[in-house]
Amino acid sequence: MPDSDKPTLLLVDGHSLAFRAFYALPIDSFVTRDGQHTNAIHGFLSMLILLLQKEQPTHLAVAFDISRFSFRNRDYEDYKATRGETPPEFKGQVPLLEEALKAMNITTITKEDYEADDILATLSLRGKEEGFDVLVVSGDRDTIQLVDDDVTLLYPNARGVSELKRYDHDAVVERYGIEPQQYPEIAALVGETSDNLPGVDKVGEKTAVKWIQKYGTVQELLAHADEITGVVGQNLRDQQDRVVRNRRLNRLVRDVDLPVAPADLGRRPIDVAAVRAVFERLQFRTLLERVLKLEGAVDENASRDDGRAPAAEVPPVRTLVDEELALWLDRQSAGGTKELGLRIVTLGGKVDGFGIAGADDTAWVPWAPGRQDYDALEAWLASPAPKVLHEGKRQFKALAGTGLTLNGIVFDTILGAWLLRPGTKADTLGGLSYYYLGEALPEPDPSQLVPETEPLSPATEAWYILRLAEELRTRLDEGSRDVMTGIEAPLLPTLARMELQGVTVDRDHLAGLNSRLGAQADAIARAAFAEIGREVNLGSPKQLQEVLFEQLGMPKTRQNKTGYSTDAAALADLQDAHPHPFLELLLRHRDATKIKQIVETLEAAIGSDGRIHTTYEQTGSATGRVSSNDPNLQNIPIKTEVGREVRAAFRAGDGFETLLTADYSQIEMRIMAHLSGDAGLIEAFNSGEDLHRFVGARIFHVDPSEVTPQQRVKVKAMSYGLAYGLSAFGLSKQLRIEVSEAKELMADYFARFGAVRDYLRGVVEQAREDGYTTTIFGRRRPFSDLTSTNRVLRENAERQALNSPIQGSAADIIKRAMIGVDADIRERELGSRMLLQVHDELVLEVAPGELDELTDIVRTRMAGAADLSVPLDVQLGHGPNWDAAAH
Repeated sequence: MPDSDKPTLLLVDGHSLAFRAFYALPIDSFVTRDGQHTNAIHGFLSMLILLLQKEQPTHLAVAFDISRFSFRNRDYEDYKATRGETPPEFKGQVPLLEEALKAMNITTITKEDYEADDILATLSLRGKEEGFDVLVVSGDRDTIQLVDDDVTLLYPNARGVSELKRYDHDAVVERYGIEPQQYPEIAALVGETSDNLPGVDKVGEKTAVKWIQKYGTVQELLAHADEITGVVGQNLRDQQDRVVRNRRLNRLVRDVDLPVAPADLGRRPIDVAAVRAVFERLQFRTLLERVLKLEGAVDENASRDDGRAPAAEVPPVRTLVDEELALWLDRQSAGGTKELGLRIVTLGGKVDGFGIAGADDTAWVPWAPGRQDYDALEAWLASPAPKVLHEGKRQFKALAGTGLTLNGIVFDTILGAWLLRPGTKADTLGGLSYYYLGEALPEPDPSQLVPETEPLSPATEAWYILRLAEELRTRLDEGSRDVMTGIEAPLLPTLARMELQGVTVDRDHLAGLNSRLGAQADAIARAAFAEIGREVNLGSPKQLQEVLFEQLGMPKTRQNKTGYSTDAAALADLQDAHPHPFLELLLRHRDATKIKQIVETLEAAIGSDGRIHTTYEQTGSATGRVSSNDPNLQNIPIKTEVGREVRAAFRAGDGFETLLTADYSQIEMRIMAHLSGDAGLIEAFNSGEDLHRFVGARIFHVDPSEVTPQQRVKVKAMSYGLAYGLSAFGLSKQLRIEVSEAKELMADYFARFGAVRDYLRGVVEQAREDGYTTTIFGRRRPFSDLTSTNRVLRENAERQALNSPIQGSAADIIKRAMIGVDADIRERELGSRMLLQVHDELVLEVAPGELDELTDIVRTRMAGAADLSVPLDVQLGHGPNWDAAAH
């Protein structure tokens, strides 16, 4: 902390920190309804608020670059020349950031022909001369040269702008082994890639530091360059002009003529009305609350070191066991009715302790298996008493591995954040707390053997989890809250049990298949080589380009960064238009090697128990679909012969009599019928007719029995394609028919099923107006790019929005079915188990004598998972392996 007797001048590099915030926060999650991206603004302001709370500066300014060009470009034309174009999503954010800062009465400074660093350098020098403690906030390492006894650099770490490393004089010496003013000497030798300033070849930081420690400056080093031996010495002598140029350019200017002096930068009250106007336009509700709270905190709580309002004060942690723990749990949970935050700590995969938190009290409970004085804890864990967790599935599995039961999960903060922003990946507790609560949690750097930062107590983490859940609930709309409580939270233990159980896989079967696929791929490769008269690497795009477009003279495919495309789609189109034996063999070889890789991945995943335990990711897609990882069991081909052979390796385990499979029939088209309300489609499903024959009969004006197989294929492709935004061109390409025929086919389809057309048109327009789509059960998916000025982004968003309610509803339906099936199995105390969920299919392991009862449970739960205007048709089958059980 700065000396309290001296005023503190906080100087911020606006562009540097805004760029870091831009890349640290997800672009698509920060977009206003009119299409303006705001992630850089949000990240910058969040960082600034934290700084103002912690440092409580008396004076403040933010410096910005006017452009990429300065006097340094006149000196060296290629200065910063390698920097790419400014991302279009970043453009426009800096002026809005400056507007927000102006509303907060924070001075912003620019200077023609100079960079923001030069402004910071000038003000830092004047500030210390005038008796200030100076804090410089910048992500540019050149500012290290400003550090001295009165100037401290706050430098963001690799994770963005939420955490700042404090570089005072001693910290710089410890990190680099040189005085702060010597840092530019090191940079001159090593170079700076981002500024397009190449250094001396083969000279790294260690070598540069060693030289400067000995000679003091670049000037002295070059005067003694003949004393440097080896290759680096010769490089130094040959490239000394680079060093001189770099040192000249990285010297920050400390006498820029500025319109303000440090004394003019005193903190001033914010313009509340202006702040409200700007922040509401940017849709920064939480940031607005934090800024307004900060205004009160600066005046009313100036004596607090952390600058937080009392409501955010972390409660103390108490260690509890025995009767004291039982009483505490009963009091905090109000007899099991009030939700508590829970953080389970594991060590070596086993439970080591529990952090538990109420609204204003927290407890750490060390775990000692077998002790009877933990009865109250075990009872609370197994009870329906509401609990809030972060990464609940992982902790559920850890408890199960320790022999403990966990019930009552009502909220998972990872799931809550995903429901709010389904396009983003799961974040850490610290990341979510920073984003939603505006509070930076101390998180040890995992790369440090001895972390400098003390981690939070699990009890305190549980308190943050509880607060975070409350904040997320307030942000979620009612429909999304219903999805959490009715679908996602109940599904969590179901998926955990499926992961723990795994599925038996025949290792010998896969090994034999792998060997045969390898021999097949080798034979195909030899045949392909014979066609071109030489061997090439069939996996090398460069070598394939040379064979296809030079040796064989085939028409060029679409151009990409490495030449012309050789991906599967491009080669398939090329083979259709210009068939060649080599191309046919190449495509066959790719198919064989692809499935071989799948088989090898499955082989490697078989555990010591002979079973594969995949990981189901609830937050793995924006639509709500569950994904499968490590290994992915959803990429096994369904309709090919070799795919069936792979599935045949998945078998009923010892002690079980068969596998049961259950799959929804045409679920997406059934949802389409329900959402569109099209009378024709509804009639087709309610009549029990084959859908595509029924539709074909209406389009081609024939009896359903007279619809030809070819006509049925066309109708099927179009029915499913329309739900994914398929164009007439796309349909013509898929069916290999003329575009005119595809257009006529689509026109005839819409003439008979007009409500489908009206629904598909309306869903995108409604999403454009609302900013999101909604499933039958209330799951929202935002689509900010629907109003983008970028045509490619906008059209891609339109296609996704078109199908999102259908896919999302299908995801919700299968999840609801899984929850029901799992609940019935457990309630009836059956020995059967649900093992896999692959798209719209469930695979279960049937205990002896339970097939009929389990079949009834599965059919009832799946068919009743949604109340649609058409029936949900469920197809079931059973057999000794996954393939034999196919229906």
